[in-house]
Amino acid sequence: MSSPTDLIDFLVNQANGVKGLADLNLPSVPHQYIQPLQARLDHTKIVPQESIPIIDFTNWDDPDVQDSIFDAATKWGFFQVVNHGIPFKVLDDLKAAGHRFFELPAEEKKCLKENSPPEVVRLATSFSPHAESVLEWKDYLQLVYASEEKIHAYWPAICKDQAMEYMKHCEALIRKLLKVLLKKLNVKELDKAREHTLMGAMILAFNYYPACPDPEVVAGVAPHSDISSITVLLQDDIGGLYVRGSEGDSWIYVPPVEGALIINVGDVLQIMSNGRYKSIEHRVVANRSKTRISIPIFVNPAPDAVIGPLSEVLENGDEPKYKQVLYSDYFKYFFSKAHDGKKTIEFAKI
Repeated sequence: MSSPTDLIDFLVNQANGVKGLADLNLPSVPHQYIQPLQARLDHTKIVPQESIPIIDFTNWDDPDVQDSIFDAATKWGFFQVVNHGIPFKVLDDLKAAGHRFFELPAEEKKCLKENSPPEVVRLATSFSPHAESVLEWKDYLQLVYASEEKIHAYWPAICKDQAMEYMKHCEALIRKLLKVLLKKLNVKELDKAREHTLMGAMILAFNYYPACPDPEVVAGVAPHSDISSITVLLQDDIGGLYVRGSEGDSWIYVPPVEGALIINVGDVLQIMSNGRYKSIEHRVVANRSKTRISIPIFVNPAPDAVIGPLSEVLENGDEPKYKQVLYSDYFKYFFSKAHDGKKTIEFAKI
């Protein structure tokens, strides 16, 4: 694997992914994974004693709870929710299913990759390996929440039931969160048209970060903001997620909290709220001794949805900061390049 094309062939075409690379027990990582110094997490920039809010979701329709969600979405762009009503067993079964999938032999994963329609199932490594100058230390499986028929036909049997069970629970939580966030923008209800625009396409992803011999020099995920309306993330107990702080180039660690789900505002909600809600950059660092798994649900608009500042937000005479954009164009632009912080949102700026 001396040449870049050999490495890409091993990782992508043969479906070994970074899991296959980690299994070779290399003493150091291939140079294609080594981040330039300025791109690595500078530990002196980590803000201690500070973390994102943890919100008890038991009485989610209580005005005080709704205020705390609004405050977190405007100030931080990130918060954790506990007592969200999804049984711990559902969360644990899902994480275990993710590990089982990535531990399958490469031949099975290659077969899945070659026989799955990408609009339903996508197995990949890094982020956009053909567009990146430096690769990310991550494999991922994306399952698109499609029709029951497509789900049964194409989602991998080893994790299908657990993913379906979790998605069904999460759908109710997502609707509640969107209702609260919209209410604070003077939108009275989450009707069918709004659902199409905010949650018309939902993707569940299993992100797999194998133990890495040189965690300081690689990126599990490079700094980026999500292109979702919101993202609902289940992380395991290994940790590794950092979010951008409000003070310039600072980073805040997001500690694993048992049973909690991490919610973050995506670019779509920043655009639709005309900048009131913040879609914040985040990144993942690798771990020297442990394999980490995290499971986001990207709550995305339907591909044919047009996103732009909501009319209710502009009622007070505020100038729109963003133009109207076809979501599929925004999505394609994001995946056409490497992760690059907050640059994707420039695509929608006026």
